[in-house]
Amino acid sequence: MKIAKVSAVPMSASVPREKQHRTDLGTKVKSDATLIRVETDDGLTGIGAALGSPPIVAAIVAHELAPEVVGEDPMFSERIYEKMYNGSRSAPALERGVTQADESRRRGVIMEAIAGVDIAVWDVKAQALGVPLYQALGAVRRSVRGYASGGWAPGEEAEAELAGYAAKGFTACKMRVVGRDGFSIPKCVRRVKAARRGLGPDVELMVDAHGSLEVATAIKLARELEPYDIAWFEEPVSPDDHAGQAEVRRSTTIPIASGEREFTRFDFQDLLERRALDIAQPDVARAGGMTEIRRIAALTSAHGVRLAPHAWGSGVLFAA
Repeated sequence: MKIAKVSAVPMSASVPREKQHRTDLGTKVKSDATLIRVETDDGLTGIGAALGSPPIVAAIVAHELAPEVVGEDPMFSERIYEKMYNGSRSAPALERGVTQADESRRRGVIMEAIAGVDIAVWDVKAQALGVPLYQALGAVRRSVRGYASGGWAPGEEAEAELAGYAAKGFTACKMRVVGRDGFSIPKCVRRVKAARRGLGPDVELMVDAHGSLEVATAIKLARELEPYDIAWFEEPVSPDDHAGQAEVRRSTTIPIASGEREFTRFDFQDLLERRALDIAQPDVARAGGMTEIRRIAALTSAHGVRLAPHAWGSGVLFAA
């Protein structure tokens, strides 16, 4: 079996005004995605998807990645990933296991395109094996626990919003540090207190700062939130500030989660060596696809760090 074709379809759709989602990051007025197809010479078609600007991702797949992947055996997913990641420097990686990543592929939109192709390759592998992808990866369980993600309601309104998630059966819920009423430490504490009241003592509550705080503010906020039994404090500071995140972690009893904006196992290696997190959150569509996220999982396991993969975007990416 050989890969005969790799293609990418850029997609974008406007979100009707009445359905637009407003967050601390802005208002979502459109939804973008890039659908990636890997087709084999014996009729199998794997589906993946990629983050990043769809026209750019589609061009990368067409002009950079597809020529490297066509003709390869999809069962050799590690080889395919190394060819894409290392690009013109792939010979040392394939012959001796020495990573020589092309400088343009280590992070950013090219890595997001690589991740999308890798997901599609793994979909082909699972079809060829006749099992669901989670079994092809090496299954532990048949289902995973989901949590509700929202929590932008201002002030006391957070109580009703979070209680609504619990009423739907969620046993864990995540809210944002920055609400629709803006941010200050007193405002955030008021909202978290209301959320905990709405959830009761038995539903886990996580808070997410989207990397928007400086270290001193994150430390002060974490200490104020400790009485409310917070399951994790997500992205307290910029993802570029690994040292600052480690400082926040040392200052609080709340577990620190991050990783959705990190690329490959090498970013996570730095976080782990700095002891900067308790829960790793790699996004399969950014960190490098199924191949690389398995490596990240092995790293986190060796450091005693839990794994809670991040997901955002298309239905394909949520499934992945």
